Amino acid sequence: MALPRVLTIAGSDSGGGAGIQADLKTFTVLGAYGMSALTAVTAQNTLGVQGIYPLSPEAVAAQITSVLTDIGADAAKTGMLFSAEIIQAVAERIRAFRLSRLVVDPVMVAKGGARLLESTAEAALKAELLPLAAVVTPNLPEAEVLARMSIHGVDEMKEAARRIRDLGARAVVIKGGHLEGPPIDILYDGSVFHEFPGERYPTKNTHGTGCTFSAALAVGLAQGLELEAAVRQAKEFTACAIRAAVPLGHGHGPTNHLAWLKAH
Repeated sequence: MALPRVLTIAGSDSGGGAGIQADLKTFTVLGAYGMSALTAVTAQNTLGVQGIYPLSPEAVAAQITSVLTDIGADAAKTGMLFSAEIIQAVAERIRAFRLSRLVVDPVMVAKGGARLLESTAEAALKAELLPLAAVVTPNLPEAEVLARMSIHGVDEMKEAARRIRDLGARAVVIKGGHLEGPPIDILYDGSVFHEFPGERYPTKNTHGTGCTFSAALAVGLAQGLELEAAVRQAKEFTACAIRAAVPLGHGHGPTNHLAWLKAH
């Protein structure tokens, strides 16, 4: 098949473990052509986020327009969007270019605790972006915010998935890495729940796992996989990267995207 084209609309992680850097590594390793529209520049390393410098909504929209009027995209994903104004600009461009294979990773808080989405932007995320999503991929804390409920187990994950899908997304994947015990992810497509059990690996080097998962999912959709198969591939890719995680820096090190090439 032709080389799948995938666009990431997200922030830059100067440490290279998350954000557009993780997305572009994932796209490349999985055999897709990656493009990017930056929403913000962060000063960031394995210890945390030291600074956030958002771009203007006009600059974000211009990048998306530039890429899509020339190269086009078979799928896209969003990551850190930061503000309501950027969300509105991104949503307008997605509607204008009719991007239907859109993965929304509702990035809200960095692993170190820094807010990557202003609290005033949560309403815009729900109203403007989720209705455009083919699939939205919150972790447990993000799902709790979107669904307005506490989550402590699989039954509550399923109820939260129902509530989030009611906001307009065509499907929801809630990632269960924050659960006690073995993690499990839940996919809800509006009619059926699919469960994806996983293993918990003894490492603190998990920086960028959410970005990596959503990027891999976008590649799967661009490749024409059915949603369940795309989720399974994304989970396997992320697990492989965690198993081979790199102990760089003094905090939460990055996952190892290149491990997939050695395993396949």
